Amino acid sequence: MDSLEVERTTTGWAARDPSGLLSPYTYTLRKTGPEDVFIKVIFCGICHTDLHQVKNDLDMSNYPMVPGHEVIGEVTEVGSDVTNFKIGDCVGVGVIVGCCRNCRPCKSDIEQYCNKKIWSYNDVYTDGKPTQGGFAGAMVVDQKFVVKIPDGMAPEQAAPLLCAGVTVYSPLTHLGLKQSGLRGGILGLGGVGHVGVKIAKAMGHHVTVISSSDKKREEAMDHLGADDYLVSSDATRMQEAADSLDYIIDTVPAFHPLEPYISLLKLDGKLILMGVINTPLQFVTPMVILGRKTITGSFVGSMKEMEEMLEFCKEKGLTSMIELVKMDYINTALERLEKNDVRYRFVIDVAGSKLDQ
Repeated sequence: MDSLEVERTTTGWAARDPSGLLSPYTYTLRKTGPEDVFIKVIFCGICHTDLHQVKNDLDMSNYPMVPGHEVIGEVTEVGSDVTNFKIGDCVGVGVIVGCCRNCRPCKSDIEQYCNKKIWSYNDVYTDGKPTQGGFAGAMVVDQKFVVKIPDGMAPEQAAPLLCAGVTVYSPLTHLGLKQSGLRGGILGLGGVGHVGVKIAKAMGHHVTVISSSDKKREEAMDHLGADDYLVSSDATRMQEAADSLDYIIDTVPAFHPLEPYISLLKLDGKLILMGVINTPLQFVTPMVILGRKTITGSFVGSMKEMEEMLEFCKEKGLTSMIELVKMDYINTALERLEKNDVRYRFVIDVAGSKLDQ
């Protein structure tokens, strides 16, 4: 398909500096190879990591930067060697768009742990071109890093699952925490946390939401179906809940003490860290030693887990709670996200937005 060899431009919304303010930016997409899929972006979720990246919180941002890694789109062209997708397919793209394919993680189908992985934005592709994300009209992605959205699943609902959904599903699977009857805790009820409650409930777990205030109690219990709600500053309730949880998914993307949560874990309980934090966390060792507890981390999930998770969510009828916005609202959305003022994930209607103004 000769047209695939032509360089094309698209317009996205990019940050130019650590102010994180986004505005229209037209750039050239990389040339499309035989394994590549050309995707017209329809929706894109906004993740807390996007905020960290545009504001250079992690001291590794390159500008201009078009964020967005919860991308839903339509395949409009495919390379000559593409076997998994056809024109018209509704597909998703997550956090990673490349890997080395030779290291142990790549050969074990956990390419998200490849040391040479290529991020979907704020990175450089193998051809030397900067990668840009889904806050844009189009993307060119290697078929290995594209996933089909199951028929019957609302595409805008699927967007947050590509990051938040698989981020929760992967460690529960890997750590053997999928069987029903377990008692789990979800710390922090944001984008990842709200999907975590839904996935853990669908696995048949008793789910406790742990939050710093009481203000999300009704939503956690009545809307998301949590079984219990703990306010971390309520010492009496926290003490009563000691040694009661098999695992805690810690989604808080800011500095916080770990001891109060380690004490909630049973013998062999696992604290799974997911929040991206650039200051060191601390804990005293007896809390871990005396209960043979584990503090571990997990990073998104593999493409295989992404497919499994989407099928699981389709089968269980799981949806995300989203607020759909247009691209011209993006800077307000990021401001609101910084204040945790979203229930629970913003999704941009990219195809319905005017991208150049």
